[in-house]
This record gives sequence, C-alpha cells and structure tokens, in this order.
Amino acid sequence: MEQLLVTYSSSVTALGAVAALMLAQVLVVDFLGIINKHIPGSPVATDHANTLFRATRTVGNTNESIAIFICALLFCMFVSASPTYTAYATWGYVLSRMAYAVCYYTNLQILRSVTFGISLLALGALIFVGVFT
Repeated sequence: MEQLLVTYSSSVTALGAVAALMLAQVLVVDFLGIINKHIPGSPVATDHANTLFRATRTVGNTNESIAIFICALLFCMFVSASPTYTAYATWGYVLSRMAYAVCYYTNLQILRSVTFGISLLALGALIFVGVFT
C-alpha cells in the first residue's frame, strides 16, 4: 500500500487539495451566512444575484462531483494506470474546481460554465486513463 501511495503521490496530494478546497467552500458559505444574518438550517433563496446562494451552490456542485473524482482516482490507482497521466487528470480537476468556485463567487456565468465543463473533461480523462493506460 505504501508503494501505491508513493507511486501516485501527486494525485494523493491533489486529493488533499480537493479536501482543502471543500473546507474553504464551506467556510465561505458559513462566513456569508453570518454576514447576511441567515438563519442556519433555513433554505437560501434561489437568486443568482445573491452571493450566499452562489456560494451554497458551489458547495452543492462540488459535492455532486466529488464521489466520481474519488472513485475514478481509486480506479486508476488500483489498475496501475499511468501515474503521470493520472496526476494530470487529477490536477486538471482540482484546478478547474478552484477556478469554478472563484467564477461562481464573482458571478462570471460563462467562465463558470467553461470551468465546470473542464472539470467534467478532467473526470472523463481520469476514467479514460484508468481504462486505457
């Protein structure tokens, strides 16, 4: 197991970066909730002009794709896929998710959609790497 983690150390680091990103996203939502005096547990109004709504959707969207990322990464590791290509795909996912969050927070709708698409391509690439390398 230790050799597996060493072989895929860059991808394991990317996994840690995703965890840090997810924590940062939750903290942003909590901070905005406090600033906006949002009552915890109550729904956030659907309004793209509202930064709290956009931050909440950022967390939700990350939660929707994180299981795919983890499963695809584990798949690559267990089938001994190319560590280099696995790392490229994992970091492509991480960086596109970071850019996605920034674009969503700042309400850059077209760039947000582009970065979301890139994150999906990175997930597809990760699965592709596992199947074909």
